[in-house]
Amino acid sequence: MKWNNALHDYQFYLKIEKGLSQNTIDSYSRDVKKLMLYLEENEMIISPISINQEDFKQFIYETSKLINARSQARLISGIRNFFNYLIFEEYRKDNPTELIETPKIGRKLPDTLALKEIDLLIGAIDLSEPQGERNRTILETLYSCGLRVSELTDLKISDLFFEEDFIRVIGKGNKQRFVPINAQTEKYISFYINSIRTHITVQKGFEDTVFLNRRGKKLTRVMIFTIIKNLAIKAGIKKKISPHTFRHSFATHLLERGADLRAIQQMLGHESITTTEIYMHLDKSFLKQVINNFHPRK
Repeated sequence: MKWNNALHDYQFYLKIEKGLSQNTIDSYSRDVKKLMLYLEENEMIISPISINQEDFKQFIYETSKLINARSQARLISGIRNFFNYLIFEEYRKDNPTELIETPKIGRKLPDTLALKEIDLLIGAIDLSEPQGERNRTILETLYSCGLRVSELTDLKISDLFFEEDFIRVIGKGNKQRFVPINAQTEKYISFYINSIRTHITVQKGFEDTVFLNRRGKKLTRVMIFTIIKNLAIKAGIKKKISPHTFRHSFATHLLERGADLRAIQQMLGHESITTTEIYMHLDKSFLKQVINNFHPRK
């Protein structure tokens, strides 16, 4: 079995069997390609079937000189998944990464924005520009619904159930969830669709896409990043922020105001509650307040 053939089959498996997004597939593929490049550069003629633990240990040792512990852990995890796939397909009986110790890394707490900072970002939007109303609606939707950037760019008009005050979101692994949406954000989306989007010549295949670029096609992830980066500079916000920062802020602000962690988990589309629990570490004062308000021996 050749590496390129194995990688191609793995990518197909991730897409069809696991239902992962193209971005996630690309990420997993990059990990395997790094191993492939290492073997090629060192003239090591080893197939995916014959590579052993010692070969992999040497690869990790050499790679660790160039990347930090977090990236190293991510690399090991990605390649481990690839070999698990080969075992699943009965190409191998063992995983050469199995006994490789993953570097211990601390849990990184996500950056968040204060409500005042979110207002500053939205206030920095020039509503007189052609894309102003669209950009304001994008930021309001990211923050009020806690969406991932890909979920925002993939949002369809047919996903809007405003009579029930919900939107349908297609998340990771093509999993569907319904997220509540407030009246103000509904108003912004309705205005954009009915008064701004109608003046755009929509390209074939994007008739149902909510947010469009000037050419009538779906916005890219990079474009959303660029919009937010430019607004942060304009608003004088020094934090390193991204579309995901609005998602973190959404969860943190709900938790601070007493929302149930499992409700937040459902709205974010986290498969495991442990992923959502990271927000419990953000505000120690809130946790103290919970004890003071609810413990019987306060």
